[in-house]
Amino acid sequence: MFSRLADVLVPAVGHLTVTVDAGSAVAPGSIIAANHTSLADPAIVLAALHRLGVQPVAMGAAGLWRIPLLGRALARDGYVPVYRGDPRAADALDLAAAALAKGRTVLIYAEGGIPLRKDSAEAAPGAFRSGLARLAERTGAPVVPVGQAGARRVTSGGTAKQLAGLVTAPLRRPDLHVHVGAPLTLTGDHTANTRQAHAAVTAAWRTAAAHLGEPAALAA
Repeated sequence: MFSRLADVLVPAVGHLTVTVDAGSAVAPGSIIAANHTSLADPAIVLAALHRLGVQPVAMGAAGLWRIPLLGRALARDGYVPVYRGDPRAADALDLAAAALAKGRTVLIYAEGGIPLRKDSAEAAPGAFRSGLARLAERTGAPVVPVGQAGARRVTSGGTAKQLAGLVTAPLRRPDLHVHVGAPLTLTGDHTANTRQAHAAVTAAWRTAAAHLGEPAALAA
């Protein structure tokens, strides 16, 4: 439901384009790792993947499950709540591994949160937490790096600015781009796997940002 809904709503707030590395495909049972810059980018990534015929279950902050109606919808679609700093934190990997075993694709945001800065510019992905590497090592699932750019043009910054961004986005229709990179098989140690995944997502983000003419990508 969320993938289809995102593919309907995202075109109303911006102009979305999607590219894929030559020969790349998102196989069933893959882990999709994307950069996280804005409250808007999960919808943008879901919309892009839906256009490619992929409808992943996403791992998200557990607080979303406490929102009436939304929480039930997330549970119904098999999305995975992530409890940070809680004894239930390990449950997220168990649920994600079970989804992968059933042939579902799982979308994970390895940075663990969005940037605190208030500007709308692009910047390379922050440091990754351990969950992505642990999930890949546990399941042997391939990791598909995804980079998105432009989400901060929809909404970013403090609460007032975010609300203003959402209200004005249908008028501004900012350009948005998602790039899907080639799948990786992580076979190193934990540190090496995290570093490899981060580099691949950064490369995918750089491709996406370059499509928008972002100076951060063009200068690097």
